[in-house]
Amino acid sequence: MPTSSRVICYIDGFNLYFGMRAANFRRYYWLDLCGLSASFLRPTQQLSAVKYFTARISGARPGDTPKVQAEKNAKRTRQQVYLEALSTLPLLTMFEGHYLDKTTNCRKCGAQWFRAEEKMTDVQIATELLTDAFQDKFDTAFVVSADSDLAPPIRRVLALFPSKRVVVAFPPKRSSVQLTKTATTTFIIGKPKLAANQLPNPVATASGHQLARPAEWK
Repeated sequence: MPTSSRVICYIDGFNLYFGMRAANFRRYYWLDLCGLSASFLRPTQQLSAVKYFTARISGARPGDTPKVQAEKNAKRTRQQVYLEALSTLPLLTMFEGHYLDKTTNCRKCGAQWFRAEEKMTDVQIATELLTDAFQDKFDTAFVVSADSDLAPPIRRVLALFPSKRVVVAFPPKRSSVQLTKTATTTFIIGKPKLAANQLPNPVATASGHQLARPAEWK
């Protein structure tokens, strides 16, 4: 391994979020993704980039009740604040997918409703991982996700570039047998790493605007 081994971290935003939510780690949502990525490194490794994959959640729909409208809009606002805070991190690049409205039907009563389904994250991660491998931008890649759809691109990278390593960091309460079999190695992100890598409160933007951690995340 070179004296200074290059590392890129690829973070599946919603996989990480839902893992933290399942673990009841709301207080750690104000997460410094570059700090977290750096905490994975060995002394001989250097963090080159952090790539964060997410989608902006939709707000209220016309047919929502006032309570649901308020909840959805508040959730969207919290995400917007967090994404703006992340944009101040110099090593981080954000890749945004989108939501696709999917019609869901109740088999018993025939009721119909719309459910937003997040799209593109796994494809974007696979594209970036393979592109960076072919362009020789990393020696080790960390993939923060438990999405088994990422097993094929990881397998391909390791087959084509035997000297490279792909390490999968499972979010809390998440795991994947396929990824465990495919990756160079895996581990679960524990509470101490999340607690130790929180953004400042507030975060100052380049324009001097102060972004405060949402009160609901305390």
